[in-house]
Amino acid sequence: MNKKIGLWLLMLVALIAVGTAIAHMSCIFLGPQCYAAQMAPPEIVQSAENGTLLAPLSTAFISLLFIIVGLYSLSSARVIRRLPLLSLAVYVISTLCIVRGLATIPSSFIYPELVSIFSTIAGAIWFLTGVMFILGHNFIRQANR
Repeated sequence: MNKKIGLWLLMLVALIAVGTAIAHMSCIFLGPQCYAAQMAPPEIVQSAENGTLLAPLSTAFISLLFIIVGLYSLSSARVIRRLPLLSLAVYVISTLCIVRGLATIPSSFIYPELVSIFSTIAGAIWFLTGVMFILGHNFIRQANR
């Protein structure tokens, strides 16, 4: 039973990560308004407006990181072959997701002008993603012992 739950959690993590990568990549095609809507730093929005390479290159790099998260999630679920340093990567990625989610709380006090429904939901999603990643990984590991 736990193996099945672990598989579902890890598949959901992969879906969230790949969906996030696609959403980020859409900015390259949709333009500066998309960057602004996704709360990109002002330098990135300005780059998109000016047509310089900073925006698309940084977007591609960030999207690649999300794809790597998805691949590690699929590897943990044993849908694809085992990737190097799998357990370490899962724990590091999970921790980063949880910290990113929790950072929404103090950030909203420090930068209240940046608080929006989008930023609050994004923080909650990444917190839950980190929790699901570590739980799913541990469920799969325990089931395969």
